[in-house]
Amino acid sequence: MNDTNQIRLLLVDDEASLREPLAEYLTRQGFAVRAVEDAAKARSALLEDVPDLVLLDIMMPGEDGLSLCRHLVEAKDIPTIMLTARGEATDRIVGLEIGADDYVVKPFEPRELVARIRSVLRRAVKPPPAPEEDACYEFEGWHLNPLKRRLTDPEGTVVPISSAEFRLLVAFLDHPRQVLDRDRLLDMVQGREAHLFDRAVDNQISRLRRKMETDSRDPKLIQTVWGGGYRLAADVRRTNTDRGAEQG
Repeated sequence: MNDTNQIRLLLVDDEASLREPLAEYLTRQGFAVRAVEDAAKARSALLEDVPDLVLLDIMMPGEDGLSLCRHLVEAKDIPTIMLTARGEATDRIVGLEIGADDYVVKPFEPRELVARIRSVLRRAVKPPPAPEEDACYEFEGWHLNPLKRRLTDPEGTVVPISSAEFRLLVAFLDHPRQVLDRDRLLDMVQGREAHLFDRAVDNQISRLRRKMETDSRDPKLIQTVWGGGYRLAADVRRTNTDRGAEQG
């Protein structure tokens, strides 16, 4: 019988020779594991129960892991570790760009995977908010509710953002008009253990600009400081007013 306090994992991998023994190993480590062989079965499993973390193979028949990862991050906000048989940096960067929390290259040592699972889950735990932390952000007509992770544009339209984009935006909002270089952004957004790359930061910022700038090629809000990094060119105010609640 499963302990209700067990960490629930969803393992998605089409290779039975890896999936089945890995599920057994993780179960022996104290996790509650559900293992499925493709994205379609993973989506069905998510309708029945939301796991604490998903282990997701990139290369699968049908819908691939990158597509499913995007759904997990943007719609479900579930921590995700990508499993990939490829060693190329491109695969790792793409996964991290769309919001995966970490990656492991096959073949891997199961003990290392367990360590990474626990590391990702530690980062995912949200501490109780300080008195000011539950306040909403207002800037240039935009509104961000950090508890609901809801971003609203100046016209009141909700703009969907991924977990990675949310963390990056909060870093800028907490340091308005300050130049933040890539190293500092990496440390603030996910920490060095996440193995992010400089280009991943650049691409996440490009994604934010496409959602928030009138012309992403000539950004006025999130500016590039050549040789220095990036800067939010806006004054930020904290408020207890939730625009979404007012409109609702």
